[in-house]
Amino acid sequence: MDRTWHKPLPAADLLLRGGRVVDPRSGIDAVQDVLVKRGRIAETGAAITAPKGAREVDVTGMLVLPGFVDLHAHLRAPGREDEEDVASGTLAAAAGGYVRVFAMANTDPAIDTAAGLRGMADVARAEAVVPLGFYGAVTRGLKGEQLTEMAELAEAGAVAFSDDGRPLATAVLVRRALQYAKITGRVVAVHGQDDSLFAGGQMHEGPVSARLGLAGIPSLCESLDVARALDMAAYEAAPLHVHHVSAAASLEALSRAKSTGLKVTAEATPHHLTMTDEAVVSLDSNVKMNPPLREEDDRQALVKALKSGLVDCVATDHAPHAPMSKDVPFEEAAFGTTGLETAFAVLYTDLVKRRALDLGTLVTRMSQAPAAIAGGEPPAIRPGALADLCVVDPRATWTVTVEGFKSKSANSAFLGRRLTGRVKLTVAAGRVAWEDDA
Repeated sequence: MDRTWHKPLPAADLLLRGGRVVDPRSGIDAVQDVLVKRGRIAETGAAITAPKGAREVDVTGMLVLPGFVDLHAHLRAPGREDEEDVASGTLAAAAGGYVRVFAMANTDPAIDTAAGLRGMADVARAEAVVPLGFYGAVTRGLKGEQLTEMAELAEAGAVAFSDDGRPLATAVLVRRALQYAKITGRVVAVHGQDDSLFAGGQMHEGPVSARLGLAGIPSLCESLDVARALDMAAYEAAPLHVHHVSAAASLEALSRAKSTGLKVTAEATPHHLTMTDEAVVSLDSNVKMNPPLREEDDRQALVKALKSGLVDCVATDHAPHAPMSKDVPFEEAAFGTTGLETAFAVLYTDLVKRRALDLGTLVTRMSQAPAAIAGGEPPAIRPGALADLCVVDPRATWTVTVEGFKSKSANSAFLGRRLTGRVKLTVAAGRVAWEDDA
């Protein structure tokens, strides 16, 4: 079941001519034409004749990929629409090649009631350029005290439950949440963080934090909490999803859990896969995020885990912030970086082009794996499938600038970076959601 909503747009009639189609799920890596009729893929192959009324687009030399799916974005609505709203956030997603996005519940007010979720679904029906789904909060008001009515939230369409941004502070709370969520057929997703080790921290605890004199957040802050959640999920025989894994020690706990057959999934972000705590030497507040950038050994372990499938998917943790939250001394700045518009290009530039990861694996981890976790039909480029795809120019180079964002916020950890790979066209749910005029 696809638990998303979007505004109505005309169904696409397109012939994409001469692109390299890369779709691991369909077993395709070849130069082919792709015909989209009335929003569905009608035909793939060579020398397809464009039917009357279909627009022909020459994509020679470009990649035609299953569209990306983001399990973890903060769109700030309701409450902080000055930082992001449904319209701007989903447009940013489309510009990044995303065809489905799932928004976190830590808004103001939190999405902690069925009525609140239905209200956001109505907003998505009016404003969302790509299909948008929502998490329900685990606890009322994200206070970590009383569970929400998860059954009602699930009936209203919640894709999963998470208090992301705040950990589930006690073992009994984790246990009760897993028990209730299991009844609903949804999964609990955890933000691995031991608050007693996090308090006052500004960056990863290690030689760099010592050199800068900044309070550190040790890897144990994450890995201890992740291990506890995994142990509780095993005890309850309940599924679990782990947000934004950043530490090698967390991966060890995940590996042990998966080896026992526990139904657990995990995500990693583009920034944790490509950056380390050395970036904080700049004291640029845009590289301040939670969990923090870790050391090179952690980064390499994450890349290896993404390649093997121990980490199931990429998620952006897109976290827009107003300038007043970032244009302050590092210690006072908010945690978080935007990511929807840069995710593919960053990973293509830093991992695929450097042969740390092959393109097919990256496509799987950004598209079909997260879609499967969300419970919807994974994007596929094959006849009969709903058109959920993006076209990427793998030769295009571009610089990440404040002016280039579709997001309302520009607090990107990658500002100033020269990247390779640019999304030129996104077709989401059978409709053209983004086209690069350039």
